[in-house]
Amino acid sequence: MARQARQTISLRPVTAEDEGFLYSVYASTREAELAGVDWTEEEKAAFLWQQFKAQDRHYREQYDGAVYDVIEVDSRPAGRLYVARWEGEIRIMEIALLPEYRSRGIGTSLLRQLLNKAASTSRRVSIHVEKFNPARRLYARLGFAEIADRGVYTLMVWSGRDGRASRENSFVPHTSLVGPDRHNEQIKGP
Repeated sequence: MARQARQTISLRPVTAEDEGFLYSVYASTREAELAGVDWTEEEKAAFLWQQFKAQDRHYREQYDGAVYDVIEVDSRPAGRLYVARWEGEIRIMEIALLPEYRSRGIGTSLLRQLLNKAASTSRRVSIHVEKFNPARRLYARLGFAEIADRGVYTLMVWSGRDGRASRENSFVPHTSLVGPDRHNEQIKGP
């Protein structure tokens, strides 16, 4: 097996100038889904742009105080990481990389940093993952457990330094939060 060259992974805050790049990251995550759709490239682009803008608006309305970062690899934009931090929980709203940066350990490295921070502050980490997303295997390897079905999404939670999370941890979602998808719900539990 060839050894991969060391890469420098960093985060920087999203700026208005990043919109085109952030759109390209979003669009790249939807390529497989739209491959079988009988639309022109222009129709696909218009749909993706509308969905990208709706997602961004939703995040900004529902996750007050969240941090929106561009992931850089060797000082080049490679993806995006959006995180909300609450008293007992860190919510990964979005972690996505351009295709050429996937499967290189970048996401794993960033996730481990978040897990270490969560462990040091006694918080759990959660993420909603689309059911067809192959990253679910990565989250499971890192100790996330699937605790709730949200239709298209599965809520996955990591709840301790030892990497164990389970349905038996008695997580009870808040029921009084706004938003039909409840993605911004915080999780109560031990």
